[in-house]
Amino acid sequence: MKFVTFYNPEGQMRAGWMDDDRVVDMNLVSKGELPDNIADFITNNEKYMSMIDEINDLSDFSSYLINEIRLTAPLPKPVSFRDFVAFETHVKNATERNGDTVAPEWYEMPIFYFSNHNAMKGPDEDVKRPSKCIRLDYELELACVIGKEGKNISADEAEDYIFGYTILNDWSARDLQMKEMKVLLGPAKGKDFATSIGPYLLTKDELESYRIDDRFDLEMTASVNGEILSRGNFKDIYYSFGEMIERASEEVTLYPGDIIGSGTVGFGCIMEIGTEVHRWLEPGDEVELKITGLGSLKNKIV
Repeated sequence: MKFVTFYNPEGQMRAGWMDDDRVVDMNLVSKGELPDNIADFITNNEKYMSMIDEINDLSDFSSYLINEIRLTAPLPKPVSFRDFVAFETHVKNATERNGDTVAPEWYEMPIFYFSNHNAMKGPDEDVKRPSKCIRLDYELELACVIGKEGKNISADEAEDYIFGYTILNDWSARDLQMKEMKVLLGPAKGKDFATSIGPYLLTKDELESYRIDDRFDLEMTASVNGEILSRGNFKDIYYSFGEMIERASEEVTLYPGDIIGSGTVGFGCIMEIGTEVHRWLEPGDEVELKITGLGSLKNKIV
């Protein structure tokens, strides 16, 4: 299923799911038995999913045409947001651009940082370039959303803790990021102004046909103003989501609604392909990320 958060024609934020070219308001269709927000739904998703099965058996329920509503981030207020750096090609490209080599510790364990879980943007929402930034970049990523509380989760059992997946754009102010990381901290202000997710949260069963062992064969592209600049495949990731979840949950409890980003696919940002291929992002640019099965996530820079 494709779960969404949206603004209805009255301007109220609601939650539901996509049904072809329509969006179902889960709270209305269930007469209040399902919540009106996706965070509560994920927290009790095992109970609520069985209720949806019963609702879908009904032939008559109200919904909106997709052009009658406005989608926003499918999970507007995640509990937390950890972003990993799990693609080897991206790490190699980034370190080479900075005149360095990959730290051997990167091969010992998946590495992540915390970013701002209160700065989520959805499809077609404007992203403001920070006032002190002139080197704005996109980052082409896949994210999973945790659906069950757990601690010290092994990679082998991590699948049971995933609710679903979504496209993630980890916007990066490269000039701010590079400056603050020179003191061996961050990224912080280089990242915390915005992260885009969407257009929907796809339940994990929907990706099974693309599975290759503990990875997925998913084409990933990023375009600016209609021109494809980045192209990759999720199957090339070095660390699986299972390994990322194992690392994130070491001695720490993960909660339903936590977001875990994969990090950028190889050549999935301007920093990697180089400004000789494309300049940094500027106001007026439209960035579109696409991943097989997960739709398209567009944002305009302002």
